[in-house]
This record gives sequence, C-alpha cells and structure tokens, in this order.
Amino acid sequence: MEEQIAGHDDYDSPWKTVIEQYFPEFMAFYFPDAYAQIDGSKEHVFLDQELRAVVQDAELGKRVLDKLVRVALLNGDENWIYLHLEVQGTQQAGFAERMFVYNYRLYDRYRRPVASMAVLADAHEQWKPTSFGFTVLGCKHTLEFPVAKLMDYQHTIEELLVSDNAFALITVAHILTQQTRNKHQARYEAKLRLVRLLYQRHWDKQRVINLFVVLDWLMRLPEWLDQQIWHEIETIEETEKMQYITSVERIGIAKGRLEGQLEGRLEGRQEGRQEGRQEGRLEGESKLLRKLLERRFGLLPIWAVNQLNDATEQDLDAWGEAILTASSLEAVFGRDASH
Repeated sequence: MEEQIAGHDDYDSPWKTVIEQYFPEFMAFYFPDAYAQIDGSKEHVFLDQELRAVVQDAELGKRVLDKLVRVALLNGDENWIYLHLEVQGTQQAGFAERMFVYNYRLYDRYRRPVASMAVLADAHEQWKPTSFGFTVLGCKHTLEFPVAKLMDYQHTIEELLVSDNAFALITVAHILTQQTRNKHQARYEAKLRLVRLLYQRHWDKQRVINLFVVLDWLMRLPEWLDQQIWHEIETIEETEKMQYITSVERIGIAKGRLEGQLEGRLEGRQEGRQEGRQEGRLEGESKLLRKLLERRFGLLPIWAVNQLNDATEQDLDAWGEAILTASSLEAVFGRDASH
C-alpha cells in the first residue's frame, strides 16, 4: 500500500487559490506568449461559477481544476476575451476532447473568443496532448491549445530557484513532491530548503504565508517531520526577526487543511456517499482539532478529550473558529476556568 502521506498529496486547493492570487505571474511563467498579449492594466475577472454552469453536463473525466478568466487584450481587436485554464494531474485519454468540448461550449454560450490552455501536472514525460478535432465530408473542426508540462522543468530546478516568480517555486515544489513520494526524509529536506528560500527572498509577509500554504499542501510529511519543519521555522523567524508564520497563522493553516478536507467530504456526500461515512468524517476532524489544541495548549485534560469525542459537526466548527483567538483551552470550549 502506498504511504498515506504521499498518497494524500493534494493539488486542487493550492493550485486554485494561488492562480487567483498571482494570475499575472501564472501566465507570465507558463504561457509567456499569451501573457504578452494581455492588457495587464485592465481588471481580470474569474468566472468559475459560470464555467461550471456551462459544462456541468459535460464531465469528461477527473481533473485537478479548471478556471475561466475574462481578460482584456492589448491589440484592441476585442475589448475582452475568455481564457479557459486547466491544471491536469493525471494522464487521461479523454483530456484533449474535454478541452475541445469546453472551448466550443464556452463560445456557444458567450459568442466571444475563447482561448484554452493547460498545465499538465502528471508524471508521464511523453504525454503532451495539444489538439483535438475531426474531419468528415470535407468539414474540419480542430482545437489546438498550448500546454505547459511541469516535468519539462525537472532539469532546471536550480535555475527556477533563483526566479522571483511564485510559480517557479511552486513548480519546483510540485516536481520535488513527485520525486520524494514515499521518501519522507528526502521530502523533509526538500521542503525545508524551499521554506528557507521563502525567508531569504525578503518577500512581504502575506506572500510568504500564501506560498508556504502551497508548499505545505503539496509536500505533506508525517507528523514527527512536520513538527521539525515548524521548529525550523521558529528558529528562522527568531534569527531573522521576521515573525511571519506566527502561532495564530500556524493554527489557521492547519485549520485550512481541516476545512479543505471537510469541503471535499461534503462534496462526496452530496454525490451519494452513504450515511455511514459521516461518523468516520467527524472522527477525523475531531482528531485533527485535538492535534491543533495540543500544539497550542499542551496535553489535553480528560474533560476536553471527552468533549471532542462526543462533538457534533457544529461543535467542531465552532471550536475550530474559537482556537484562532482563544487565550485558554477553557475559552475554546466556552467553559468556566474554575469548573
């Protein structure tokens, strides 16, 4: 059986968030030719709900994520166009067809030019689909689309590490995550190197936090090595006098993991998962919250453990919010300290 930590590598949440946060850098890094034609002085608008509405009945296989962005061009021919982006995590026979279908459905809906392009995050070096179409009775219908293959960057890691582009660092993290699957110590060393690099760049606090969240999602570690990472972060921040990832930020990052897991499980339940999964889901959330509480307040007393074991979904949500600002364990649970 594949190790749980590596097997739980999650590409959806970090990619989705970071593309929205640093869209110009995403385009400049992976699709520089297209980026050079986009008018960066005008606002770009993400339209993910509109995308889901257009293609909801055209699900042609699992993907990491897809996004729809409205952008303006520099040439003045069109005030704005639609940009359809895909990040594909696995090799898939129907991928090019899906790009084709999404492209023409978006055009049919909006009657505006639609540019489709994809980041391929799979582990198969030779898989690089760039077109789909057909010819019949003299009629030819074809979509050609640009792709960026992450594995193509694996021999340029050192060059990427000197780039200020956020996606150079993210690409390195993705490649190293794949290379260190089932190699906990190697992943720890790779992750620590990237964390140190975040501080060496002297980026602003929020950028460091945002990119650390991505690294933390991609490069999962066993608990004992994760604790070492946090210890190293504390040492770095004390040495550099850069209190970026504070205890509150740390709890928020871990809570974000919990919320991401909850969101995924809720979606699964909506798709028809059996009611018996509910108990296992709550148990998992309770264990994660217990870890967060122990990190902040130390070993939990019996009364706190009992409350976690008997908690409802609403309880866990409330305590997960309270842990961010509560000054004591009792305050998290709304309990009188003298009780």
